[in-house]
Amino acid sequence: MNLEERIVRRQQPDSEPRLVLESDALNPIAHPTEPVGRGLVIEQLLDAIDPAFEDRCPPDCYVWGPKGTGKSAVVRSLFAQLDRLIGRAHGRIYTTTRTEPTADIAFVYTDGRVAKTGFALLHAVLNSLTADPVPKQGVSADTIRRRLADRLAPGSRSVVVAVDHVGEPETLSTEAVCEQFALFGESVALVLCGRQEPAAVTGPLEDPETVRCDTYRRHTLIEILTSRGADGLTRSAISHERIRELAGWADGDAHDALAALFSAGLDAQRRGHDRIDADALEAGTDAVPKPCVSLGRLLALPESRQRILGRLVALPDADRNSVSAAADAIAGDRIELSRSTIERVLYELAEAGIVRRLKVDAESHVGRPPSRLEPRFPTLVFDHLTATG
Repeated sequence: MNLEERIVRRQQPDSEPRLVLESDALNPIAHPTEPVGRGLVIEQLLDAIDPAFEDRCPPDCYVWGPKGTGKSAVVRSLFAQLDRLIGRAHGRIYTTTRTEPTADIAFVYTDGRVAKTGFALLHAVLNSLTADPVPKQGVSADTIRRRLADRLAPGSRSVVVAVDHVGEPETLSTEAVCEQFALFGESVALVLCGRQEPAAVTGPLEDPETVRCDTYRRHTLIEILTSRGADGLTRSAISHERIRELAGWADGDAHDALAALFSAGLDAQRRGHDRIDADALEAGTDAVPKPCVSLGRLLALPESRQRILGRLVALPDADRNSVSAAADAIAGDRIELSRSTIERVLYELAEAGIVRRLKVDAESHVGRPPSRLEPRFPTLVFDHLTATG
């Protein structure tokens, strides 16, 4: 929200009895075009890809750091601007039949949570480099590679590809990403973004630069919460003191801080309050477990799995005291999946760390003790986003 919009909103009375006005402003995985408090990281990343400003392909790069440190916000916004100012500004738009682009270098951002296979990754890159949409059906991976190779002739054209969220349980590894682009040699530079330390994952990269994102300092996190809260909540919905308290609780993790602020706003709104009081803030932090799975992972899951998680969150505690009981309850709750499939999916979600299985004390139980299912993600926000999404 720009300055004019902020002023106009204050001139107009609130027309609806809502505390949460703009979900995207509070959504931890909705990133602003100008990341807050990451100037040094942006400069380091620009240094790493500096050869691109002379139409030369830069070295590979690995951007890393814990969850909630702004990696995605920086890489996504920076690549959008680079593509606009350098790539498309030089006329880099060509069709699947016209193979003579005028620009020497392009910038493409891809989300590894969406492009989960080699084919999907190459398709996303090719689709970004063409004016005509590339079909997903009836096209082989070899065809995609051949078309991409036609546009990346050695020594004349190149592309810098950012692949976000590498190395997560549902995404491609560094090795798998590098394997997809090995055919194109020096025509492709990779900027990979992940959480693991460089020594563990950069082996397949070609002498990469590394850029680290540390956790946010408390004052920076306060600035993020204040700015996003001003855009997403009614005016005076939360005091500066509560924002400071929330920033201290989040311990430098912007994802968890925003998820808790969003949750607190939803809790206060459901209770008909016009401010986030101490009880609402406590409810908000309680709805964000620690450690917490990123909402991005949840919203990238197939719709059927999101529905199962939504039903799981809505179950009373007694129905979550075992995987079997949860599967029974979900299967009878208007969901078009067999009970055995639901139970298998619940085990797989536990294996992926999205839910946690906790042993339940049951003295009368014979055999292996049952395992209570506990969500490891922001339940209030997930429920709100999937219900409105």
